[in-house]
Amino acid sequence: MTLPILIALLIIIPALEVGVIIVSGSAIGIIPTIILMIATGFIGAGLSRNQGLKAFQEAQRQMAYGRLPGETILDGLCILLGGILLLFPGFLTDVLGLFLLIPITRKFFKKLIKKRLEKMLQNGQFYIFRR
Repeated sequence: MTLPILIALLIIIPALEVGVIIVSGSAIGIIPTIILMIATGFIGAGLSRNQGLKAFQEAQRQMAYGRLPGETILDGLCILLGGILLLFPGFLTDVLGLFLLIPITRKFFKKLIKKRLEKMLQNGQFYIFRR
């Protein structure tokens, strides 16, 4: 991701989040909006902890049998990113974070990450070191 795109995202996403929070506050009220934002944080923390532990245990199990836990590492990456997104205040990041935490919807993001990593490997932008 190039620097101008990253800067644009850092400006646009918070602006969109503020807009959605204002609309939500107008529609359901300020207190329910705040409670909903806090609740999604707690739900996200619980989900990411639960899913993260499962991914960690699965990676350990695969390594115990001498296999590389590639898919499990992608799961862990999605879970970590989903948990981080749920910590940010706002509903748009919460929705994306929940999609990354739910195993069924996580498959879509894993495919995107896999394609991106393969492209980076082919272009020489990503290296794998072995002992």
